[in-house]
Amino acid sequence: MQEDLSEKPYRTIEGDVKLGLLILCDHARNRVPEDLHTLGLRSEDLHRHIAFDLGAEGVVQFLATMLGAPAVLSQFSRLLVDPNRGLDDPTLIMEVADGLVIPGNVGLSPAAREARLDRFYRPYDAAIGRAIDAAIEAGKPPVILSIHSFTQAWKGVHRPWHASVLWDKDPRVPVPLIDGLKTVPDAVIGDNVPYSGQLKGDTLYRHATQRGLAHALIELRQDLILGEEGQAEWAAHLARVVSDVFQSTEGLHRIENYGSHTGS
Repeated sequence: MQEDLSEKPYRTIEGDVKLGLLILCDHARNRVPEDLHTLGLRSEDLHRHIAFDLGAEGVVQFLATMLGAPAVLSQFSRLLVDPNRGLDDPTLIMEVADGLVIPGNVGLSPAAREARLDRFYRPYDAAIGRAIDAAIEAGKPPVILSIHSFTQAWKGVHRPWHASVLWDKDPRVPVPLIDGLKTVPDAVIGDNVPYSGQLKGDTLYRHATQRGLAHALIELRQDLILGEEGQAEWAAHLARVVSDVFQSTEGLHRIENYGSHTGS
């Protein structure tokens, strides 16, 4: 059973909290409420990677269903405010994204910035915290998996990876997850590419690193998951590998503080 999307800045997918798994999707949607007037952007701009992670929401829906796991998904464009950034990150509310000026973000007042945070960022963040607390109360501190997608090329350079795992210091999930994904036929699997998992203040830093929970961020190449067939295929790969990791890896549900390469 899923919540009505309505105008909430997040939605949840119900699952068995006793599984000890929580799936996140920080950039699931490209929605900008009518009163914010598309941030001054054209419709086609809001359908680009700068506005959301194409295909990621579909993968999360399939994956949560396959595993019977709970999930929390954002329901607002990352251009409004990026939930995968810390409050002091200069890219939290971007005035320019991939060379495109975001008119609705230029010269934002402190009051307007706080209103964005209260309307979008903080409710999503709090929903994640509640989901984690529910799993801990059920006796299974959760492994947290965050699903993202990346473009197949950047500045004219092809990205060869089909999927990649981003991580910081805690190896409990990333190391066996990478090994497992390498068993996907013909797949090129990356390790902390095309981005780094060492980002102070991001979602996993706030909710996993700082709470000592095992975690990993999975990046999938967008051209592979634009349609339902590709989304279901990659969700099936992830479901198999994640199940194997859960069965073969000890200590996934222990609360352990590994710290961060960011120095905190």
